[in-house]
Amino acid sequence: MSDMSIKVAIQGVAGCFHDAAAQAYFADGGCGKINTVGYDSFPLLFDALAEDSSMLGIVAIENTIAGALLANHELLRESPLTIIGEHKMRISHVLCALPGESLDSIVEVNSHPMALMQCEQFLRRYPHMKMIEKFDTAGSAREIAERNLRGHAAVCGEFAANLYGLRILERGIETNKRNFTRFLILADPAKARSLRPREEALDKASIVFTLPHTQGALSKVLTIFSFYDINLSKIQSMPLLGREWEYRFYVDLTYDSYYRYRQSIDAVRPLISDLKILGEYCSCEVK
Repeated sequence: MSDMSIKVAIQGVAGCFHDAAAQAYFADGGCGKINTVGYDSFPLLFDALAEDSSMLGIVAIENTIAGALLANHELLRESPLTIIGEHKMRISHVLCALPGESLDSIVEVNSHPMALMQCEQFLRRYPHMKMIEKFDTAGSAREIAERNLRGHAAVCGEFAANLYGLRILERGIETNKRNFTRFLILADPAKARSLRPREEALDKASIVFTLPHTQGALSKVLTIFSFYDINLSKIQSMPLLGREWEYRFYVDLTYDSYYRYRQSIDAVRPLISDLKILGEYCSCEVK
Protein backbone atom coordinates (compact mmCIF):
# COMPACT_ATOMS: atom_id res chain seq x y z
CA MET A 1 0.00 0.00 0.00
CA SER A 2 1.15 3.54 -0.67
CA ASP A 3 1.96 5.94 2.14
CA MET A 4 -1.27 7.92 1.92
CA SER A 5 -4.78 7.88 3.28
CA ILE A 6 -7.37 5.75 1.54
CA LYS A 7 -11.15 5.86 1.30
CA VAL A 8 -13.05 2.64 1.97
CA ALA A 9 -16.76 2.11 1.37
CA ILE A 10 -18.58 0.18 4.10
CA GLN A 11 -22.16 -0.91 4.72
CA GLY A 12 -23.36 0.66 7.95
CA VAL A 13 -22.36 3.60 10.13
CA ALA A 14 -19.03 4.42 11.71
CA GLY A 15 -18.12 1.81 14.30
CA CYS A 16 -19.98 -1.08 12.64
CA PHE A 17 -18.33 -4.44 12.04
CA HIS A 18 -17.54 -3.49 8.43
CA ASP A 19 -15.75 -0.41 9.76
CA ALA A 20 -13.86 -2.47 12.34
CA ALA A 21 -12.87 -5.02 9.66
CA ALA A 22 -11.61 -2.27 7.35
CA GLN A 23 -9.53 -0.71 10.11
CA ALA A 24 -8.09 -4.11 11.07
CA TYR A 25 -7.26 -5.15 7.50
CA PHE A 26 -5.44 -1.97 6.58
CA ALA A 27 -3.80 -1.41 9.98
CA ASP A 28 -0.02 -0.88 9.82
CA GLY A 29 -0.14 -1.06 6.04
CA GLY A 30 1.51 2.27 5.37
CA CYS A 31 -1.81 3.74 4.24
CA GLY A 32 -2.03 6.58 6.68
CA LYS A 33 -5.55 7.38 7.80
CA ILE A 34 -8.37 5.02 6.80
CA ASN A 35 -11.43 7.06 5.86
CA THR A 36 -14.53 4.88 5.82
CA VAL A 37 -17.68 6.03 4.02
CA GLY A 38 -20.91 4.41 5.16
CA TYR A 39 -23.82 3.33 2.93
CA ASP A 40 -27.24 2.11 4.00
CA SER A 41 -27.25 -0.95 1.74
CA PHE A 42 -24.90 -3.14 -0.26
CA PRO A 43 -26.40 -2.11 -3.65
CA LEU A 44 -25.71 1.54 -2.79
CA LEU A 45 -22.16 0.59 -1.79
CA PHE A 46 -21.53 -1.16 -5.13
CA ASP A 47 -23.01 1.81 -7.01
CA ALA A 48 -20.66 4.17 -5.19
CA LEU A 49 -17.63 2.01 -5.98
CA ALA A 50 -18.61 1.89 -9.65
CA GLU A 51 -18.79 5.70 -9.75
CA ASP A 52 -15.55 6.38 -7.84
CA SER A 53 -12.67 4.19 -9.00
CA SER A 54 -10.33 5.68 -6.37
CA MET A 55 -12.35 4.18 -3.52
CA LEU A 56 -11.92 0.67 -2.15
CA GLY A 57 -14.72 -1.39 -0.62
CA ILE A 58 -15.16 -4.06 2.03
CA VAL A 59 -18.12 -6.43 1.84
CA ALA A 60 -19.23 -9.34 4.02
CA ILE A 61 -19.58 -12.47 1.91
CA GLU A 62 -20.24 -15.27 4.41
CA ASN A 63 -20.79 -15.92 8.09
CA THR A 64 -20.27 -19.12 10.07
CA ILE A 65 -23.79 -18.87 11.54
CA ALA A 66 -25.89 -17.16 8.86
CA GLY A 67 -24.08 -18.81 5.92
CA ALA A 68 -23.36 -17.23 2.54
CA LEU A 69 -24.68 -13.78 1.71
CA LEU A 70 -26.10 -14.78 -1.65
CA ALA A 71 -27.21 -11.28 -2.63
CA ASN A 72 -23.63 -10.05 -2.26
CA HIS A 73 -22.38 -12.89 -4.45
CA GLU A 74 -24.68 -11.65 -7.20
CA LEU A 75 -23.74 -8.00 -6.71
CA LEU A 76 -20.09 -8.95 -7.04
CA ARG A 77 -20.70 -11.01 -10.19
CA GLU A 78 -22.60 -8.16 -11.84
CA SER A 79 -20.07 -5.49 -10.90
CA PRO A 80 -16.77 -4.59 -12.64
CA LEU A 81 -14.93 -4.77 -9.31
CA THR A 82 -12.27 -7.31 -8.44
CA ILE A 83 -11.29 -8.92 -5.13
CA ILE A 84 -7.84 -7.94 -3.87
CA GLY A 85 -7.93 -9.50 -0.40
CA GLU A 86 -9.98 -10.99 2.40
CA HIS A 87 -10.34 -10.52 6.14
CA LYS A 88 -11.83 -12.98 8.62
CA MET A 89 -13.08 -11.51 11.86
CA ARG A 90 -14.70 -12.96 14.95
CA ILE A 91 -18.01 -11.25 15.67
CA SER A 92 -18.17 -10.58 19.40
CA HIS A 93 -20.78 -8.38 21.05
CA VAL A 94 -20.62 -6.15 24.11
CA LEU A 95 -23.34 -4.50 26.17
CA CYS A 96 -22.54 -0.81 26.53
CA ALA A 97 -24.18 2.32 27.90
CA LEU A 98 -23.40 5.85 29.01
CA PRO A 99 -20.75 6.31 31.72
CA GLY A 100 -22.23 5.81 35.15
CA GLU A 101 -24.75 3.20 34.03
CA SER A 102 -24.82 -0.36 35.42
CA LEU A 103 -26.59 -3.60 34.61
CA ASP A 104 -29.21 -2.75 37.21
CA SER A 105 -29.96 0.70 35.75
CA ILE A 106 -30.60 -0.48 32.19
CA VAL A 107 -34.26 -0.75 31.22
CA GLU A 108 -33.95 -0.91 27.41
CA VAL A 109 -31.46 -2.66 25.11
CA ASN A 110 -31.19 -1.48 21.50
CA SER A 111 -29.59 -3.27 18.56
CA HIS A 112 -30.06 -4.92 15.20
CA PRO A 113 -32.49 -7.87 15.51
CA MET A 114 -29.78 -10.37 14.47
CA ALA A 115 -27.46 -9.13 17.22
CA LEU A 116 -30.24 -9.29 19.81
CA MET A 117 -31.00 -12.85 18.74
CA GLN A 118 -27.33 -13.83 18.98
CA CYS A 119 -27.20 -12.48 22.54
CA GLU A 120 -30.64 -13.59 23.68
CA GLN A 121 -29.35 -16.16 26.17
CA PHE A 122 -27.40 -13.46 28.04
CA LEU A 123 -30.18 -10.87 27.87
CA ARG A 124 -32.76 -13.28 29.27
CA ARG A 125 -30.83 -13.20 32.54
CA TYR A 126 -32.00 -9.60 32.95
CA PRO A 127 -35.79 -9.61 32.47
CA HIS A 128 -36.00 -5.92 33.45
CA MET A 129 -34.23 -5.05 30.17
CA LYS A 130 -36.63 -4.64 27.25
CA MET A 131 -35.14 -5.57 23.86
CA ILE A 132 -35.88 -3.00 21.14
CA GLU A 133 -34.90 -3.68 17.52
CA LYS A 134 -32.98 -0.99 15.66
CA PHE A 135 -31.51 -0.65 12.17
CA ASP A 136 -27.86 -1.07 13.14
CA THR A 137 -25.63 -2.21 16.02
CA ALA A 138 -23.21 0.71 15.84
CA GLY A 139 -26.09 3.05 15.06
CA SER A 140 -27.70 2.07 18.36
CA ALA A 141 -24.52 2.97 20.22
CA ARG A 142 -24.26 6.29 18.38
CA GLU A 143 -27.87 7.17 19.18
CA ILE A 144 -27.39 6.54 22.90
CA ALA A 145 -24.26 8.70 22.95
CA GLU A 146 -25.65 11.55 20.84
CA ARG A 147 -29.02 11.70 22.60
CA ASN A 148 -27.60 11.02 26.06
CA LEU A 149 -30.13 8.22 26.61
CA ARG A 150 -29.99 7.19 30.24
CA GLY A 151 -31.22 3.70 31.06
CA HIS A 152 -30.50 2.55 27.49
CA ALA A 153 -27.83 0.08 26.43
CA ALA A 154 -26.64 -1.08 23.02
CA VAL A 155 -25.50 -4.47 21.82
CA CYS A 156 -22.64 -3.81 19.41
CA GLY A 157 -18.97 -4.46 18.82
CA GLU A 158 -16.32 -3.18 21.21
CA PHE A 159 -14.98 -0.97 18.41
CA ALA A 160 -18.30 0.92 18.28
CA ALA A 161 -18.55 1.22 22.07
CA ASN A 162 -15.10 2.79 22.27
CA LEU A 163 -15.73 5.05 19.26
CA TYR A 164 -18.81 6.60 20.89
CA GLY A 165 -17.35 6.80 24.37
CA LEU A 166 -19.71 4.32 26.00
CA ARG A 167 -19.00 2.23 29.06
CA ILE A 168 -18.75 -1.51 28.44
CA LEU A 169 -20.95 -3.28 30.97
CA GLU A 170 -20.23 -6.80 29.73
CA ARG A 171 -18.03 -8.32 27.04
CA GLY A 172 -18.56 -11.47 24.97
CA ILE A 173 -22.31 -11.67 25.52
CA GLU A 174 -22.99 -13.63 22.30
CA THR A 175 -24.26 -17.19 22.81
CA ASN A 176 -22.13 -18.75 20.07
CA LYS A 177 -18.45 -17.95 20.53
CA ARG A 178 -17.56 -19.34 17.08
CA ASN A 179 -19.22 -16.59 15.07
CA PHE A 180 -16.91 -15.42 12.28
CA THR A 181 -17.55 -13.28 9.21
CA ARG A 182 -15.44 -13.29 6.08
CA PHE A 183 -15.07 -9.94 4.33
CA LEU A 184 -13.80 -9.28 0.80
CA ILE A 185 -11.70 -6.25 -0.12
CA LEU A 186 -12.78 -4.82 -3.49
CA ALA A 187 -11.12 -2.44 -5.92
CA ASP A 188 -11.38 -1.15 -9.44
CA PRO A 189 -9.44 -3.56 -11.73
CA ALA A 190 -7.25 -0.74 -13.02
CA LYS A 191 -5.72 -0.19 -9.58
CA ALA A 192 -5.89 -3.76 -8.30
CA ARG A 193 -2.41 -4.70 -9.52
CA SER A 194 -0.76 -2.03 -7.39
CA LEU A 195 -2.72 -3.08 -4.29
CA ARG A 196 -2.11 -6.81 -4.16
CA PRO A 197 1.04 -8.99 -4.03
CA ARG A 198 2.92 -10.27 -7.05
CA GLU A 199 1.42 -13.26 -8.88
CA GLU A 200 3.85 -15.73 -7.30
CA ALA A 201 2.56 -14.72 -3.84
CA LEU A 202 -1.12 -15.20 -4.68
CA ASP A 203 -2.69 -18.38 -3.36
CA LYS A 204 -6.46 -17.93 -3.69
CA ALA A 205 -9.02 -17.09 -6.36
CA SER A 206 -12.78 -16.66 -6.48
CA ILE A 207 -14.55 -17.59 -9.70
CA VAL A 208 -18.12 -18.01 -10.94
CA PHE A 209 -19.40 -20.09 -13.84
CA THR A 210 -22.43 -22.00 -15.13
CA LEU A 211 -22.68 -25.62 -16.18
CA PRO A 212 -24.89 -27.37 -18.73
CA HIS A 213 -27.53 -29.77 -17.41
CA THR A 214 -25.64 -32.89 -18.42
CA GLN A 215 -24.63 -35.98 -16.51
CA GLY A 216 -21.33 -35.63 -14.63
CA ALA A 217 -20.78 -31.99 -15.65
CA LEU A 218 -19.70 -30.81 -12.20
CA SER A 219 -17.74 -33.99 -11.49
CA LYS A 220 -15.61 -33.46 -14.60
CA VAL A 221 -14.75 -29.91 -13.55
CA LEU A 222 -13.82 -30.99 -10.04
CA THR A 223 -11.64 -33.79 -11.41
CA ILE A 224 -9.65 -31.30 -13.49
CA PHE A 225 -9.08 -29.02 -10.51
CA SER A 226 -7.94 -32.03 -8.49
CA PHE A 227 -5.50 -33.03 -11.23
CA TYR A 228 -3.84 -29.62 -11.03
CA ASP A 229 -3.66 -29.79 -7.21
CA ILE A 230 -6.24 -27.04 -6.80
CA ASN A 231 -8.27 -27.13 -3.59
CA LEU A 232 -11.90 -26.01 -3.49
CA SER A 233 -12.26 -24.20 -0.17
CA LYS A 234 -15.85 -23.24 -0.94
CA ILE A 235 -18.52 -24.03 -3.52
CA GLN A 236 -21.90 -22.29 -3.56
CA SER A 237 -24.60 -23.08 -6.10
CA MET A 238 -27.52 -20.90 -7.19
CA PRO A 239 -30.28 -21.94 -9.61
CA LEU A 240 -30.55 -20.01 -12.87
CA LEU A 241 -33.94 -18.35 -13.13
CA GLY A 242 -35.98 -19.69 -16.02
CA ARG A 243 -33.50 -22.45 -16.83
CA GLU A 244 -34.64 -25.66 -15.19
CA TRP A 245 -31.99 -27.62 -13.29
CA GLU A 246 -29.14 -25.38 -14.41
CA TYR A 247 -26.97 -23.74 -11.80
CA ARG A 248 -24.44 -21.01 -11.32
CA PHE A 249 -21.47 -21.98 -9.14
CA TYR A 250 -19.42 -19.64 -6.99
CA VAL A 251 -16.13 -21.32 -6.16
CA ASP A 252 -13.14 -20.35 -4.02
CA LEU A 253 -9.90 -22.02 -5.09
CA THR A 254 -6.67 -22.24 -3.13
CA TYR A 255 -3.36 -23.29 -4.62
CA ASP A 256 0.39 -23.40 -4.10
CA SER A 257 1.32 -22.54 -7.69
CA TYR A 258 -0.20 -19.63 -9.58
CA TYR A 259 1.00 -21.20 -12.83
CA ARG A 260 -0.82 -24.48 -12.09
CA TYR A 261 -3.93 -22.54 -11.11
CA ARG A 262 -3.96 -20.70 -14.46
CA GLN A 263 -3.45 -24.02 -16.24
CA SER A 264 -6.49 -25.45 -14.45
CA ILE A 265 -8.62 -22.47 -15.51
CA ASP A 266 -7.64 -23.01 -19.15
CA ALA A 267 -8.40 -26.72 -18.81
CA VAL A 268 -11.95 -26.25 -17.48
CA ARG A 269 -12.97 -23.49 -19.90
CA PRO A 270 -14.31 -25.89 -22.58
CA LEU A 271 -16.60 -27.52 -19.98
CA ILE A 272 -18.16 -24.40 -18.45
CA SER A 273 -19.97 -21.25 -19.53
CA ASP A 274 -19.96 -17.61 -18.41
CA LEU A 275 -16.69 -17.94 -16.50
CA LYS A 276 -15.72 -14.83 -14.55
CA ILE A 277 -12.70 -14.54 -12.30
CA LEU A 278 -13.94 -12.41 -9.43
CA GLY A 279 -10.48 -11.95 -7.99
CA GLU A 280 -7.04 -13.43 -7.39
CA TYR A 281 -5.59 -12.59 -4.02
CA CYS A 282 -3.71 -13.80 -0.96
CA SER A 283 -5.63 -15.77 1.62
CA CYS A 284 -3.37 -14.44 4.36
CA GLU A 285 -4.09 -10.88 5.42
CA VAL A 286 -1.43 -8.79 3.77
CA LYS A 287 -0.59 -5.64 5.69
